[in-house]
Amino acid sequence: MTARQRLVAAFFGLAVFGFMPAGLARANPSMLKDFKFDHPIFQHPHQFATRHLVLQVSEANPAVWTLALNNAQNVLNFMGDDKVQIVVVAYGPGLKMLLANSPDAKRIAAMDAEGIEFDACHNTMMAMMHATGHMPVLVPQAVIVPAGIVRIMQLETHGFAYIKP
Repeated sequence: MTARQRLVAAFFGLAVFGFMPAGLARANPSMLKDFKFDHPIFQHPHQFATRHLVLQVSEANPAVWTLALNNAQNVLNFMGDDKVQIVVVAYGPGLKMLLANSPDAKRIAAMDAEGIEFDACHNTMMAMMHATGHMPVLVPQAVIVPAGIVRIMQLETHGFAYIKP
């Protein structure tokens, strides 16, 4: 590992655990250390939910992002936030939806406040870091998961309906 790679890894490690120097953005919640395929955890547990939905976002297309967010909001409105648990998983080009400068950042914050979880693929984040030289800055609500596809598989295995808008 080169000195630059160690520095980036150390900086990212600090970000994950919330020990960022003053003036820098806060760390996103992370499942990197406690992800267990057979025991899903959630940023917003909905213990009384009788319906569960996972939405995949894997395209760098704002129209698809809007469709996914509309789908999530419509399901939440129809079912009620006490009866449905919704997780939006973004990976590959779709991770751009969860970037801090995304046109949907404010909407994501509002939907997170309603109990919708937004998961960001760590594999994609690492690929972006290798391409740009820095980790992408995500909306604060994004939860970092080890791999977007694995998270979707995990949730489907545990009864989540899968939708790809």
